[in-house]
Amino acid sequence: MSIWKRKPLNQLLAEAADSEKGLKKTLSASGLVALGVGAIIGAGLFSITGLAASANAGPAITISFLVAAFGCVFAGLCYAEFSSMIPVAGSAYTYSFATMGEFVAWIIGWDLVLEYAVGAATVSISWSRYLGKFLEGYGIHIPDAYLLSPFEGGIINVPAVLIVMIMSFLLIRGTQESSFVNGIIVLLKVSVVLVFIAVGWQYIRPENYTPYIPENTGNFGEFGFSGIIRAAAIVFFAYIGFDAVSTAAQEAKNPKRDMPIGILLSLGICTVLYILFAHVMTGVVNYQAFAGKDGIAPVAVAVEAMGNAGPDGMITPAYPWLNNAILLAILGGYSSVILVMLMGQSRVFFSMSKDGLMPKVFSEVHPKFRTPAKNNLLFMIIVSLFAAFVPARVVGEMTSIGTLFAFILVCVGVLIMRKKMPEAPRGFKTPFVPFVPIAGIAVCLFMMVFLPLDTWIRLIVWMMIGFDLYLFYGMKNSHLNKGHFSLNSYKTVAASGLGMVLALIVIAFIHHNDPTIDDHFLFYFSLFFAALHALIYAYSFKKSRLAI
Repeated sequence: MSIWKRKPLNQLLAEAADSEKGLKKTLSASGLVALGVGAIIGAGLFSITGLAASANAGPAITISFLVAAFGCVFAGLCYAEFSSMIPVAGSAYTYSFATMGEFVAWIIGWDLVLEYAVGAATVSISWSRYLGKFLEGYGIHIPDAYLLSPFEGGIINVPAVLIVMIMSFLLIRGTQESSFVNGIIVLLKVSVVLVFIAVGWQYIRPENYTPYIPENTGNFGEFGFSGIIRAAAIVFFAYIGFDAVSTAAQEAKNPKRDMPIGILLSLGICTVLYILFAHVMTGVVNYQAFAGKDGIAPVAVAVEAMGNAGPDGMITPAYPWLNNAILLAILGGYSSVILVMLMGQSRVFFSMSKDGLMPKVFSEVHPKFRTPAKNNLLFMIIVSLFAAFVPARVVGEMTSIGTLFAFILVCVGVLIMRKKMPEAPRGFKTPFVPFVPIAGIAVCLFMMVFLPLDTWIRLIVWMMIGFDLYLFYGMKNSHLNKGHFSLNSYKTVAASGLGMVLALIVIAFIHHNDPTIDDHFLFYFSLFFAALHALIYAYSFKKSRLAI
């Protein structure tokens, strides 16, 4: 028995076909496209665009969106092949299990928590701040203490917790009902995006595009070429919705035909809208005006600049009603993003639990609603805690790095499947293999390198916690290996953990030596965490060697 043992393709397909015990098949191609657009158009467009433009790319944020889209297109083509070939809930986790074995599948499954659960928390935080802005227009003021996390000067982010709870209960009620609500919201927010582009185009001021690529400040990632790429890595968060479509494969009526349509069409629609939206946003107002507006309605700043300047130079908004209309649509739009992210996460853990790698509670299906209700409730609590107490920037960048890592493994998986299972039936085949998957790996890895080092530290810490769970729970309860692994398997996991300990120490010291950053807490926490896990993995490694 080995951690590299792959789950047989016929077993996966048999699980998907077991409609009596599985999830209810309710989604059509249009429902899948709406699911993708519902997840894609959200915080990345309405909030992170302003942050990345003001701090990293300037008006060249449109180039950043284009770079991020390239990585998504390559990864999207790989996702489309896998989803048509293995129509099972679990997305990249399931694909990795079929191609690279249980250990890699565990790593990607745990990583997907960053993409979906933490992503839902990020969007709920932004939703909360837009709600505050919207209510202010009607004279209702929510104290900052209840809109911000303790790390941002508040006490608890109450609205963020409430929206996570509402979306979780809707998911428990059923996928079909959730899809219907999502479809209405998607129609609303796409309409508002189109109105913003059409109205704003009239008020673009060419001088706001000069310089189009601001000169680098001397710090890596602050404007210039490095700023464009760092912004691409940050706004990459805006594209994560298309792969959430693949988590719903087991609930699609005709997955072999409809999954590729849902993934690629939703990605294409949103890429065009993103570039046009960012072009208008940085054209109606100078990118520097968005500084300090991360998560606090940078779109509202652009709307207020859509008008004609008076003799005193002050701009009178030509469409004052548009601001509240956009804010209302954004609130609805964010709700659909949270809905799809929570759905994606619950389906990944549903699959991991079915394989014995997570507790059985995550794969229990509600007898009436045919949804993983207990799974949804548990993640409602977890995501609510993130939303209530963690700053938006931290969770946003964690989501980006988790997504990029997932995309890399899916691209690698296509290369392996083409070699190991060339004759397996595929409803869709990725074109230009091996170029497309290799390009996807290169672009995603390139963007990961440009993310801040503290984001890498958090990724490594998160993955080490995952190693702990796999070492002490997953390996003992694995259905595929029946809990029996070779001693070499334990040695490999322990040695991999020791490698991550070393990586954490090195990155923590590099980050700490940056004179512009005050990271004493993060630095000492990293060293303590590394030392503790060095003992855990060294003990596990020694135990496996003595047992030989």
